[in-house]
Amino acid sequence: MRVLPTLNTEVLSCSGRRGYHVIARCLCKIHPYGTTLMKPRGRRKGFAMERFMNHEHLARDSRFKRANNRNQLMRSLPDDVGAIVRIFEKIAPKIHERVQGTSLEAVYNDLGPGFQFLIASGGRQAKGGRTPIQLQTQLHGVFVGELQAMEAAGRTVWDFPDAPWEFKMNMARQCWDEARHIQIFEKLLDHTSTKIGEFPESTFLFETSCHDDPVLRITGVNRCLEGLACDVFRSLVEYGKEVGDMKLAQAIDFVLADELTHVRFGSDWSKEFTKDDPERYKKAKEFQTETERAFSFGGERILAREERLEAGFTEEELDEIENIDLKVPNRTVLVKAAEMLRDRHQARKRGEEPPAIP
Repeated sequence: MRVLPTLNTEVLSCSGRRGYHVIARCLCKIHPYGTTLMKPRGRRKGFAMERFMNHEHLARDSRFKRANNRNQLMRSLPDDVGAIVRIFEKIAPKIHERVQGTSLEAVYNDLGPGFQFLIASGGRQAKGGRTPIQLQTQLHGVFVGELQAMEAAGRTVWDFPDAPWEFKMNMARQCWDEARHIQIFEKLLDHTSTKIGEFPESTFLFETSCHDDPVLRITGVNRCLEGLACDVFRSLVEYGKEVGDMKLAQAIDFVLADELTHVRFGSDWSKEFTKDDPERYKKAKEFQTETERAFSFGGERILAREERLEAGFTEEELDEIENIDLKVPNRTVLVKAAEMLRDRHQARKRGEEPPAIP
């Protein structure tokens, strides 16, 4: 397996304009989980790196299983238990295909096509306990999220050649941080007896956030996704302390410190890029709202308010996020639908008539 080279502070602080190019080359030519796509340059020898890479071109080795994104379905679900049950039973074969060959296949076989709402019923940001499968799926999801965050930061360095030098250096710094986070979460996967590729990878993070406008890119990646990471990591730190797993708590606390810097990059540069341009500011604000809604997953948001305020959010912004109109079923409805899907699935396995759908 190829290993990402150490990107030290000497690279980041070097004089001239070579620093971020060094990091971009490291990211794009030497990747720990696959090689980044390169495109031929006509008749010239060698290759030119693609700008504004499509999420389908993110490279992975044979351990990973790419999955279609359930979040797209979430946004179209009705707020009705019976209707959700009918929809999920109709697409059950596709859901099974999505998890086939991963550790979630056994969970599907036990709980049926609505299993994800049952194993996630504790909430991605909940402060309460987690079952082993909940913790493993969450940590694996964070691991691939950090992988995509590194790719997104590296892409941002490359995708916007006319951006200010200081902006590129901030993104290069973030790329360096994300590479370290990948290593930390890889060790946490080992710590929880989880293998890389044990659960499906969704590219929803990369798809939603990697916009071709630098303002929307940093709004989506740095303010929304890194802000969400602050919420998730704060809850994981608290969980680790509650169960006495200080290795988990301390490791994620170190990562959380970096996330504050990344969110601050987004806060600072979104202001810089939209100053004296109210239309662009309005567009960025609307995109932030839509992205926050997409990642709310039908549940109440538990925000890491202290961390978000330190990273540049205002109290007003945090109130807006907490009270955002999700336009998707709430978690109670989803769990009830999942329980009915489970009961009907298990009845069929026993050769019995499944319970009626209300």
